[in-house]
Amino acid sequence: MSRRTLGLALALALLSSCGEAQDTAGGAAAHLGPPGIPASRFPGPVRPVASVVSDQWAGEDARERVGEAERVIGWLGIRPGQTVADIGAGSGYYTVRLAQRVGPQGRVLAQDVVPQYLARLRRRVADLPNVSVGLGEAGDPRLPPASTDVALLVHMYHEIEQPFALLANLVPALRSGARVGVLDVDDATPRHGTPRALLACEMAAAGYRQVAFHWLLEQPPRSEYLAVFEPPATPPVPEAIRPCTP
Repeated sequence: MSRRTLGLALALALLSSCGEAQDTAGGAAAHLGPPGIPASRFPGPVRPVASVVSDQWAGEDARERVGEAERVIGWLGIRPGQTVADIGAGSGYYTVRLAQRVGPQGRVLAQDVVPQYLARLRRRVADLPNVSVGLGEAGDPRLPPASTDVALLVHMYHEIEQPFALLANLVPALRSGARVGVLDVDDATPRHGTPRALLACEMAAAGYRQVAFHWLLEQPPRSEYLAVFEPPATPPVPEAIRPCTP
């Protein structure tokens, strides 16, 4: 068996066991995949890290009026049958819409680092069999290996305590041809945004290459954007990463 075939087999086994782990834990938060490289090996970001203050960015009705999810899902080319990781899923605005887009043959891996958010999210998606909910870590999304076609990080990149560790540990979960989308606001991290140049620099430091950029909403001084990246073939060496200056 090749290494890639073995990885895919392991991913399928982990996906199938995820629901069992949640059931036997009585709804307690469980990881979706094995641990990666310890976050302690990576440098921290030079810029401030915003605090986690809510499980939603804005009211869902307001987001629907501007067609946010439909536009983002379209820009990322998400198709039926794919597996999408909603990293920092929060209240599940994208999770439920992604589940509808990928359909019964697809999968949504909804991940967050706040157990209380996951408890509410699990109740929201209880009737969606193609959604798995799991607990991540500050520097590790804890996703199954070779499981993900698209990873989406929505209004949470500026809250990641160990961004270089998370980006490195995301790589093994990504399939060939995978894309990573980051939705954020072109503003300083203390104001719950990520300057687009800073995001591009930090992603490049972890080996990611930007392949697309879209303005979702331009209302200065808070302009919302989607940046799309291609991951490196292998995780970066932690000691080789150089943090970016804001």
